[in-house]
Amino acid sequence: MSVSENEQKPDVREGIVQSSIPQEELARLSDDIVAALKTVYDPEIPADIFELGLIYKIDIEDDRMVKIVMTLTAPGCPVAGEMPSWVQNAVGAVEGVSGVDVELTFDPPWTPDRMSEEAQVAVGWY
Repeated sequence: MSVSENEQKPDVREGIVQSSIPQEELARLSDDIVAALKTVYDPEIPADIFELGLIYKIDIEDDRMVKIVMTLTAPGCPVAGEMPSWVQNAVGAVEGVSGVDVELTFDPPWTPDRMSEEAQVAVGWY
């Protein structure tokens, strides 16, 4: 069975995100952003927010604007109003980042199974 020239072939690259940022710089930015996130701690838990699994998504746009979707361990977290600005300040200090937008979400809600082994050890659950 052959595909006729008039038929639309599916693009196997669909869904793959392309960036105008060179691969090496994108890798460095990604590593530096994760390192910056690891400097932010929930004051009630002795583990950083990255290892706790509070970071749901990190997007680095072509203009080097970083968009982060994150959550908190609970909607009533005492630092709910402050933590997004802590994240914004930490990531905003990364060389090459043009700006940071932090979105707070509770869907899906955070659960302890999102924690890394490192975080589980830090809180004494492993």
